[in-house]
This record gives sequence, structure tokens and C-alpha cells, in this order.
Amino acid sequence: MSSRLHGSGRMGGRTLGVLFAMAALAAAGETRAAATPASSDSSMTLRAGQAGTEFRSMTVEGEDRVHIDFGRPELTLDLDPQNVPGLSRGTALDVLDRTRPELSAPLIALSAKERSPYVAKPWLRRFATGPVARFRPEVTGAVRWRLLVADSRGQTVASFDGTGDPPKEIAWDGRTKSGALVTPGLTYSYVFEAHDRAGNKRSFVGQGFTVSAYRSDTPAGPVLAMSGRDLVPSEVGGTSYGPSLRASKESSPIFLEAAGWLNQSTQVREAIRVAVGARSMDQATMLGNRAFAALSGRVIGDPARMEMVTEIAPDAPEDGVLRIGPATASATGPSRPPRK
Repeated sequence: MSSRLHGSGRMGGRTLGVLFAMAALAAAGETRAAATPASSDSSMTLRAGQAGTEFRSMTVEGEDRVHIDFGRPELTLDLDPQNVPGLSRGTALDVLDRTRPELSAPLIALSAKERSPYVAKPWLRRFATGPVARFRPEVTGAVRWRLLVADSRGQTVASFDGTGDPPKEIAWDGRTKSGALVTPGLTYSYVFEAHDRAGNKRSFVGQGFTVSAYRSDTPAGPVLAMSGRDLVPSEVGGTSYGPSLRASKESSPIFLEAAGWLNQSTQVREAIRVAVGARSMDQATMLGNRAFAALSGRVIGDPARMEMVTEIAPDAPEDGVLRIGPATASATGPSRPPRK
């Protein structure tokens, strides 16, 4: 009994010695491992779907930095932008139809706050239309007759003749014998001659008259002719050249009416000519500048399309004369029938 126990004690002593030796070696190995730094490519990969990849916590010791990369699968979209509903752009017309701009709304909103300078003023009727003068001879028993219209210089500008009794009314359209427009502001006179069957001649001299502002419709557009006196309001009086003209700062109503007629043309890029006739350059320049100042902000289009032409003549009307219309309008060309 005692012999087996003694042998067992010896075996236990050798076993303990081996364990102590192994513990000492393990401690020495751990010391060497702690002293040796980890290599730069040391890593641990946790693969999804495999055993051992699930963990609740992880503790890293002995490292200054930890870099964790999460591998993600590549996202592949099998879509064609040209065929996916809602992503197809279509043609340019389709895009415009989907985003059609509203053009009238901004203009309506603007007109509600600001007054447009291009609004026509139909209540202004300073420019006459149709014949500039009408003659009514009361003669019977005539074989032939003739009507002569002369200007203040005594030159015949228009003539009418016929056989038999004259008509009840002879209308003059304001064109001279050459087809040019008559000059408003000048004084005109007329003489009517009639011959009877016996060969007797009778002459009737009519009273002098002046031609007021009028409008002549040409194929290129309306031509507006006016005297410088038409620029001065009737309540002001005076002449168109002098203190009465300089004192008036507001635009003359006749210019407002002229702008309304010019704006009815569809050729908004065509040049507008302001022809001024006067007895001096100073007078012509003043009339032209006043027309430019009144029309530049009221005529549709670029103000630069307006051009001024001056003509200095000693026998021009005392207050000057202005003709405003398209630059391509011929003052000697045939006119269209006047609008009533």
C-alpha cells in the first residue's frame, strides 16, 4: 500500500517539473512575440456565409491603428435609358410639348402694372384722309371747262378739265402733276374756266386755302405730312419756331397719332424717314429733333431705325413741314385708295 503511494509521488514530481518547464517556455515565447511588431500585411478576413464569421465583440491589442475594409458586391444595373419609361427624352418637339413656355402671361402681368407706349389712340384724328380739297363749281351750259390749282409761288400744281358741264364736285387727292405729295402749310388758290357754245370764256377765281395735315397710304406704308404749325396746340398759339415751341415740353398729340399709324406696319425693322423742310437749318434741326424725341419711345422697334433728312428752301412754309413714313415709300409713286 505504502509502496504504490510512494511511486505515485515520484511520478507526480516529474510531471510537475515538466509542466513548469513548459510554462517557462510559453512565457518566453510570449515575451518574444510581444517584442516583435506585427508585419504590415498581417490581416484577418471574415468571409460571409462561412462558420466562425459571426462574433459579438472583438478586442485588438498591441496595434496603433486598425483598418477595416468591408467588401461589397458590385452593383450592376441592367437598364437602357433609351427604353426605360420616364427616362426617354424623345425628340425636340416632345421636349417642347412637355415644357411649353407661357408667353402671354408675362406680358399680361406687365400690362397690369405699366402703361404701354404703343397703344393706339383712335380718338386723335388730326391727319385727314381722302381728298385734301374739294371744289364744287356751279356752272351750266358749258362746252368745255378747266380747273387750275396753283401754289403761293403761282405755279400750277394740279389741273382738271373736261367737256360739257363740270361735275358737281371735283376732288383733289393732294398729288401734284408729277405725282409728288403736296406740301401742307402753303397757301393754294384755284381758277375755274368755262367756255360756252358761242366761244365766250368765263373765269372764276376762288379763295385761297391751306392744306391741313393728311395721311397718304403708299404700298410701303402710310406717309404722314404735317405743317410745323400743327405741332403747336391751338390754345397755346404762336408759331412752331420760337418761344412757343421751346416752352412746350410735352409731346404734341399729332406725334402720338403719327406713332399709332406707324406701329400698324408689320415691317418693324424697316427704316423710318423724317423729312424736314424749313427756311433755315436751325429751324429744320429743331423740328427734326422734336419729332425724334416724340417718336423714338413710341414707335415699335429699334429707335436707331429712324433717320432725318433736311431740305432748306427760302420758299418753304413759314413754320416748316414734316413728312414721316417708311424710307422706301416713294413720295412720287402711286398711292393706294385712301381708307375711309
